[in-house]
Amino acid sequence: MKAVERRLVGWLPRRVLVVLVVVAVAQAVLVVVQAGALAGAVAGLDAGLLVVVVAAVAGRSVLAWAAAGVAGRAAAGVKARLREAVLARPGAGSGGARVTLLTRGLDAVDPFFAGYVPQLVAACVVPPVVLARLGAADWVSAVVVAVTVPLVPVFGALVGARTAQWTGRQWGLLRRLGGHFRDVVAGLSTLRAFGRTGHQSVVVRRLAEEHRRATVGALRVAFLSSLVVELVCSLSVALVAVPVGLRLLGGRLDLATGLLVLLLAPEVYAPLRALGSRFHASAEGVAVAGEVFGVLDSPTGVVAGGGRGVTRRDAGGGLPEIVLEEVTVRYPGADRPALAGVSLRVAPGERLAVTGPSGAGKSTLLAVLAGLVTPESGRVLVDGVPLGEMDLAVWRARLGWVPQRPHLFAASVADNIRLGVPDAGDERVREAARAAAAEEFIEGLPDGYATVLGEGGAGLSAGQRQRLAIARAFVTRAPVMLLDEPTARLDVRSEGLLVQAARRLLEGRSAVVVAHRPALLAVADRVVRLVDGRLVSDGTPTGTQAGAPAGGSAGGSAAA
Repeated sequence: MKAVERRLVGWLPRRVLVVLVVVAVAQAVLVVVQAGALAGAVAGLDAGLLVVVVAAVAGRSVLAWAAAGVAGRAAAGVKARLREAVLARPGAGSGGARVTLLTRGLDAVDPFFAGYVPQLVAACVVPPVVLARLGAADWVSAVVVAVTVPLVPVFGALVGARTAQWTGRQWGLLRRLGGHFRDVVAGLSTLRAFGRTGHQSVVVRRLAEEHRRATVGALRVAFLSSLVVELVCSLSVALVAVPVGLRLLGGRLDLATGLLVLLLAPEVYAPLRALGSRFHASAEGVAVAGEVFGVLDSPTGVVAGGGRGVTRRDAGGGLPEIVLEEVTVRYPGADRPALAGVSLRVAPGERLAVTGPSGAGKSTLLAVLAGLVTPESGRVLVDGVPLGEMDLAVWRARLGWVPQRPHLFAASVADNIRLGVPDAGDERVREAARAAAAEEFIEGLPDGYATVLGEGGAGLSAGQRQRLAIARAFVTRAPVMLLDEPTARLDVRSEGLLVQAARRLLEGRSAVVVAHRPALLAVADRVVRLVDGRLVSDGTPTGTQAGAPAGGSAGGSAAA
């Protein structure tokens, strides 16, 4: 038994192991009683002994049911305690990998406790008891069985090592697939904004294909193992049966003893044969347990492995004129539209701030501009071209996106910054971080720009996550910026740094900024207000920006 298996068994209550040993001993005794009664009934033509055979079979069935029930309840208890232990470890891996580990992963230990452990106890108890009775009946056959029995675990271990390797690879790919898929879903809006959904579809498809191949490989090795064990057991029983038959024909062995030997010999190998199949069924659970213990033993509770950076092509383009004409958006099941007949013009180079109460439709407005939401009616024009007729990938390549809650992936700081520009070199990433006032805290991280973040930026403050989002927008060098309340829930110092970074980011660019706080409104050339999805005021210059574009205060309601 490997160290992981011994440690996993250690989570079982001692009383469970005691019950399983008692049940195994009782089963061994019933096997001997059943074989003796059946041999006596056939050799002596005594039908009365068949009652004993039936009782023994019924007793073995009841004991097997009891062992399964005890082991199943123990498995549920161990899983619950393992989940509690993992959950108690803060930041135990990326969110997707952690979810996979706690759900599908720990469920895989059921076959270990409910099948492998009871069968392992039976394999340790039943063969010696049966072999002792066989030796008392015919020592020659007992010697043959005793010599051949060790071959079963030896051959099983040789093939089982390969099975464990394949199963570990299969679980690793499943964890990676589940974790990556969860991370993709969590960051779907960010991926869509940066035009990376198609790439991630290919990645998920590739991971699924790798997991399928690993699963087929593990099943192939498991079938090979079963074939080897069955072949060894069959040959071993044949080595006993053939001499017994010859001795019966020669009159050197009575019929009752010969039948008893033939009935008991397969029972010596049966628990070992069943143990092989139970081992393969529990192999994935053992691999999961190894990872769980790795989490529990790690001082930081971090699961080994990490996500990959998400990338796309560099973007370019001039400053466009953006016009919304009577745009209405209604979400399924909503009582009222999120946007109702909104008309608006954003001149080239203008920085427009959008204010309003929560639920007024501000984030929906940004989603419409990014092409993430299609209006129910009305249209969005970019330099006179309807957005619905444009290649959205090309349009999003001209956008920089700073959401209210930026999604940071389980990748390095540098990879998170260069999310929209995979080809961005280290110097370009550093320039973006400096412009976003993020370089100072990044260099204070353990590995600087190479530090792998937890899922969602675990370990960073809200202000630090927002500055990384600003840096992500900086590195794209996109001509149009969409900012969704980047200073929400920040303290005064963090807000000041964000406003300075936003001022640098929006310089020389067109922008639509959703904002509440006066500090961020001061960055804008013009402020409009949304209430209940309707534009209630427009065209109010802030008076804080010298040299605002001429169109900045004149483009109020964009009539056609």
